[in-house]
Order: sequence, then C-alpha cells, then structure tokens
Amino acid sequence: STGAALAAGLFNLKRARGIHRPALAVPVPVPGHPVTLLDVGANAEARPEHLVQFAYMGSALASTLLGVHAPRVGLLANGEEPTKGTPLIREVHERLSARSGIDFVGNVEGIDLTSGRADVIVTDGFTGNIALKALEGASQTTLGAVRSAAMSSPRAKLGGLLLKPALQGFRDEVDPEASGGAYLLGLRGLGIVPHGRFSFRGFANAILLAARGADADIVGRTHGALEAAGALRSAPQPSGETPSVS
Repeated sequence: STGAALAAGLFNLKRARGIHRPALAVPVPVPGHPVTLLDVGANAEARPEHLVQFAYMGSALASTLLGVHAPRVGLLANGEEPTKGTPLIREVHERLSARSGIDFVGNVEGIDLTSGRADVIVTDGFTGNIALKALEGASQTTLGAVRSAAMSSPRAKLGGLLLKPALQGFRDEVDPEASGGAYLLGLRGLGIVPHGRFSFRGFANAILLAARGADADIVGRTHGALEAAGALRSAPQPSGETPSVS
C-alpha cells in the first residue's frame, strides 16, 4: 500500500534535509511525453509550503528524467483564474507566482492532465490520487470500447486488423504499467512505489525506472533545485514522522 511504502521510505531512507513532506510523483502516460503529476497519494492533506516544494521537485524530475527543457508547472484547480480553488490553492498560486527558478504557468484544470498545457502538475495527495485513478479508469474504458468495436462485426474485425499496429502503439503509450510506478521524492535515497495491481511486466518496469532515476541522480538534482530556489525548510526536522496518506 501507499502508506506502507511511505512509512518504509521514512524509516529506512529518512527524509532529506530541508524537506517538509515526501511526495509521490508519477509520469502520467499521455501521448507525446509524460506529464509529471505529484503528489499522488503520500499526503492526503498539505500546507502551502509543501506544494511549493512539490513544484520544484516535480520540475527537477521532469527535467532530469524526461528531458523536458524548462518544464512548465501548473497548479491543479477548478479554474484557470488565480482566484479559483480552495484557500490552499490560492495561497500556493500566490507563492509560486512570486518565485523565480520555475516556469509557473498558473492554475490548470483536470482536462489539462492530458492537454499538454503543463509538463508538471502539482496538487495534494488526496486530489492527485483521485485524478490519477480517474485517468487510469478512463484509459482502460477507452481501450476496452475500442476492442469491443473492433470485434463487433466481420467488417469491423477487418478494420481492426488493419489498425492493429497503430492501436498497439497507442495502448503501449497510455498503459499505466509502462511508467513503472511513482517516485517517492524528498528522501535521502531513491524510492520507487509500483502500483499494487501491476503484473510482472509492471514490476520489471519499476526496476528500470529505479535504474534510470539512479543514473540521472534524481535525489541529488531535486534537492539541488530546492536549495538553489531557497525552498528548503530551515527549521529543525521533527524526530518522529506521522505521514498522512490517501
């Protein structure tokens, strides 16, 4: 479970210096290049300073792992206007707008998870987990409908046969197992959390994801991005951890 993975990460790897809360970041498989969504379940509740750190960590992840130059960072809300959203979202919008070292494009809506408007989308773990599972459900439903339509008649079967290579490419591009799982950012070491429903293929991709993260020095570069931006926590860290998970 997400809670067990977070507890194991905090106990074994420890929180990195200056980090308020670890965050789960997942490259959402959408056509083009993945969109980094975080937090997707490590923190059901969050404070403004948490989401500010998430923005920098997500930007560093997209840049180093996915090769996105100057990632555009969006804040998930119920409207594009700065006045939209909960008090938390409005406060985070104000803080990110005033910061440098990040390409903040403002509020984004649910439709922008796959529109390409932002390369990184930041939210709390409760909202992010729901958004991620809604995307997974929608992609599975769409693929199932395409398969059913392709088998509905002899003519449809012929058309499906002709389209099979293209449909397989689309399936592979949006398959949640292709991503390998989520990065648990904000720890002193590299953490990977695969989906609990993954097959052996998904877990194999999780191992590959960990290897890519180690090669790209995700831990060092995300922490370096926070330090360069002055977004690290300066107060002493508490001795105990009480994670809030979704």
